[in-house]
Amino acid sequence: MTKVGQPQLRIDALEKVEGTLKYAGDLSYPDTLHAKLATSTYAHAKLKYIHTGDAWKVPGVRAVITGKMFPFHIGPILADRPPLAIDKVRYYGEPVALVVADNEYQAKQAALSIKVDYEPLPVVNSAKEAFQKDSPLVHENSGQYQKIISNVYPVAGTNIGSHIKIRKGDFSKAWEQSEVKVTAEYEFNLSDHAALETRTCSVEINPSGRVIVHSSTQSPYTIKKVLNQFFNIEVGNIVVHVPLLGGAFGGKGTVQLEPLAYLASKMTGGKLVRLQYDREEDLITAPGHIGLHATVRLGATKEGKLTAGQYTYLIDSGAYTDQAAGITRAAALDCTGPYDVPNVWCDSYCMYTNHLYATSFRGYAHPELTFAVERTMDQLAEKLDIDPVQLRLINSIKPGATSPTQTALNANNIGDAKKCLERAKELINWDEGQRTEKEGKIKAKGISLFWKTSTTATNAQAGAFLTFEADGRVNLNCAAIELGQGTKTILAQIAAEELGLETDKIHVTMEVNTQYDPHQWRTVASSTTFLAGRAVLAAAKDAKTKLKRTASIVLKCSEEDLDVGGGRVYLKPSPEYGVELKDLALGYKFPNGHAIEGQIVGYGRYIQRHLTPMDKNTGFGKPGPWWSIGAQAVEIELHPEDYSYKILKAVTVLDGGTIINPATAAQQMRGGMYLGLSFASSESFIFDGNGIVQNPQLRTYQMLRFGEEPDEYLVDFIETPSADGPFGARGIGEYGVIGMPAALANALSAAVQTNLNRLPLISELIWKQKEALE
Repeated sequence: MTKVGQPQLRIDALEKVEGTLKYAGDLSYPDTLHAKLATSTYAHAKLKYIHTGDAWKVPGVRAVITGKMFPFHIGPILADRPPLAIDKVRYYGEPVALVVADNEYQAKQAALSIKVDYEPLPVVNSAKEAFQKDSPLVHENSGQYQKIISNVYPVAGTNIGSHIKIRKGDFSKAWEQSEVKVTAEYEFNLSDHAALETRTCSVEINPSGRVIVHSSTQSPYTIKKVLNQFFNIEVGNIVVHVPLLGGAFGGKGTVQLEPLAYLASKMTGGKLVRLQYDREEDLITAPGHIGLHATVRLGATKEGKLTAGQYTYLIDSGAYTDQAAGITRAAALDCTGPYDVPNVWCDSYCMYTNHLYATSFRGYAHPELTFAVERTMDQLAEKLDIDPVQLRLINSIKPGATSPTQTALNANNIGDAKKCLERAKELINWDEGQRTEKEGKIKAKGISLFWKTSTTATNAQAGAFLTFEADGRVNLNCAAIELGQGTKTILAQIAAEELGLETDKIHVTMEVNTQYDPHQWRTVASSTTFLAGRAVLAAAKDAKTKLKRTASIVLKCSEEDLDVGGGRVYLKPSPEYGVELKDLALGYKFPNGHAIEGQIVGYGRYIQRHLTPMDKNTGFGKPGPWWSIGAQAVEIELHPEDYSYKILKAVTVLDGGTIINPATAAQQMRGGMYLGLSFASSESFIFDGNGIVQNPQLRTYQMLRFGEEPDEYLVDFIETPSADGPFGARGIGEYGVIGMPAALANALSAAVQTNLNRLPLISELIWKQKEALE
């Protein structure tokens, strides 16, 4: 009967294969209105005048909305972004007007007819440029913006949207005394999430004032919060519906289209209005994945023991902070990677630029910081003449150490780095040699070690309901979003395990409806199995208690004598005596007609415990409940005549605690590995000198294509159970992506015997870097 630890078919698999599942874009009712955006053709310019006259001449147009009609700023962390640009635009593709019409083509025609008079302003085109003292200001009044959460620290009169500090030990003294030192810089541009489903939202305001939202979002309760905060709508009057998502990768984690769709509905008398991005809008108007300029300095003994680390991260957040302010914090709190560094100095800056604004991306700062840290570790290994794996084994974090924020680490809250490294080393055949040349081709291997804590609000929580049907089956309701990661299947397995049922006896409601689903923080941060899993486990325990109570009356025994399993409640000493769940589900009815108790409903909840904010000056605090840790490796084959290469093998070994479903967990890792390799090898927005995106379509935005993937994806797990997780599980959703860019860069650097510290690793960049040194 064991369900946890066993592969289970995803409960949404058949419907997805048949194409019968409904997504937000499939919502269609008669008389639905359609909204389209007019967007900026400049990256930085004053708005002199918006000409809307021609838009009103298009048949079917119901409303034309500009920023002056809602001159307020919103944001999840710092309220610095107007839904529609007000006085100036800050990135190419920023919305300047919204048109609502009877048909989508009419709205698009009207939006294209809007003309804008611009006064161009100097463009800030990189995070490094934004950091210069004489850089043009993207936000002149950044010090006046409302803080939505307390731990964001904008610096007035600069392009710094937030500055997070980590201070541990005495870095200056340790750096001076270090016997071996390495300093290196790293850089890459913003990129995109490129989910299959573009962002979609529909909003209707019914006659009673209730706001009904249908959205492709990872955060339905955040939508309620934002509409309440910035539009003064009572929370109880906001209902958010979320069907399955067609991918997200963090890009649907914050509020984006919903305020615009709400304004569109309000301006048309509460009509149902749908706003759906086309692909180009989803690429350049919607938020993307951060860019980065990083400087890492590592000091060590001659034997390779790390003594000091300084980490400067300039996060390119684009025009607005959105989630980049949180990403800046996440980069700081895990800044060292999974290494025991006794003396740490970290400055993590959220930098305004005139690029599209950035939001969450799978890994939430960790693929980025891991790229910088792990490349520096390889360079330190080369300088020390120590095997890169051995250097990592010497310094890997262990129970008894402390994190950069000085959280005490133990066997419960951290995985086993040594076992992950040794297994990855075995799977990549490291001992056969890191670099070999044969028949004019070079084969090389790279390895990386990574970690991540689940960066959540200190009061992040989840709830779950279990209701029993007359046939003994169970309905599971919670607000976890299914975005392709298989969460709903995992939750069904957890409930089935605790109730002693087959998984197919658990019906999980796929759509989320905030009117009847219990509150859940968000479906982000690899936290859903942990938070929602604990809530489902608590709900199953609650249901078992109620089943036993009813059965104890029927069987005339103590509740302590009973157990639940196999679709029955039975006597532990004599299992042949018991009652079927179907006879208890709606209360028990005796032969004489008397009935007792009523329907079995189990309720569970869970909230993060013992987490603390970080100290502003030192970073001291406990940011997460645990760290999942892992190792990744890549083998490549390079053609030195043109620097083209093939990825032969990609390896992931993760300590995720108890793995509830090994099959879906392995697929999660493979998907993440692809995403990390694509981001590292080819994906990037290309900006010209004026900040204009040069590759705004999928035909020019280069993702890793079919046939370019590794010949082999190898995945294995180390299981060090977490006492706090459901059945010992930690979160694993983001981890497949984290170490891939670093492992690929380390492999290619070994192949060409040149330090490759800039992404993406296209052949031209490798050639230029190699030629520059020769």
